[in-house]
Parts: sequence; C-alpha cells; structure tokens
Amino acid sequence: MLNPSQFLVDNIDLLPKGRALDIAMGNGRNSVYLAGMGLEVEGVDISPEAVRSTLELSRKSDVNLRALVADLEGNYHIEKGAYDVIICFNYLHRPLIPWIKDGLRTGAMVVYETFIVDQARFGKPKNPDHLLKHNELLDMFRDFRCLRYREGIIENRKAIAGIIAEKI
Repeated sequence: MLNPSQFLVDNIDLLPKGRALDIAMGNGRNSVYLAGMGLEVEGVDISPEAVRSTLELSRKSDVNLRALVADLEGNYHIEKGAYDVIICFNYLHRPLIPWIKDGLRTGAMVVYETFIVDQARFGKPKNPDHLLKHNELLDMFRDFRCLRYREGIIENRKAIAGIIAEKI
C-alpha cells in the first residue's frame, strides 16, 4: 500500500471530523487514510480500476468508504454545502474550483496539492494546462482563510503547491 500524502498526514489535526470528498482519488491512499481517521469518506475517480483498487484497499484496511466512477471534467457535480473536508491531490481541472468551494460548508476545509510549472523540468506532466502557475493555488482560495501553504520543489523530485484553507 502506498502511504497517504505527507502533507495530509502532517496537517490532519487541522481538519474537522465529518463528511469528506476525495477528488481524483487514484489508488485511494488518502481516502482510506481519512476513513481510518474517522471521517465519512466519498472518493471519485474516472478510472473504474482505481475505484476497484480503492474499495479493495478499504476492505483490507477495515474501513468503510464510498467510491464512485465519475468524469470530473464531464457532467459530475459536487453537492452544494455537503462536505466538511474536500481533498484533491495531483490533479488540476480549474473549472472544478468553484464546485469545490460550493461543496464545502462554512467552517469546512479544503486540502489541495498539485504540480506547479516547475514540474515540467522533472519530465511530467507535460501538459501545461495541468500545472499551476506560481501562487495560483493561493489566489484560487483567496476568499478562504489560509491555514497552511507551501510552494516549491520538494525532495528535489517534484514541484508542487499545497494549501489547507477554511471556508469562511
């Protein structure tokens, strides 16, 4: 099993308990972690294989969560005011940002971490539309209260920006 994101683990104490959504959950490492920490987790990914893998990992980890296949760039919509926590790692689709904001209750938290423009020098991803510009993530959530923010080259192998912010 892959470990959950270190950014998530390091900041778990900031997050409220309750209902959580993991956008573009991939193998489910962060979904399973949140479920193990007592949150009611839903995960979404476009890949049926990723959803199967997540559900298998949740069974092996003895946690309950809900996982579904959905096209985040298609007709998927986040339920308004439904979540206490929304997380997204290693995925960027800018039109989702307003949906993420609307999906959070007042006092709820967003945890978002993905690649920035410097990532191109490490060889992936190649599509610049999938890379944040410098300070873009901070600007996207400027109407939230920022609790943690980092941006730059991490472990000399990836260029990322990460934020934890509270909807006010």
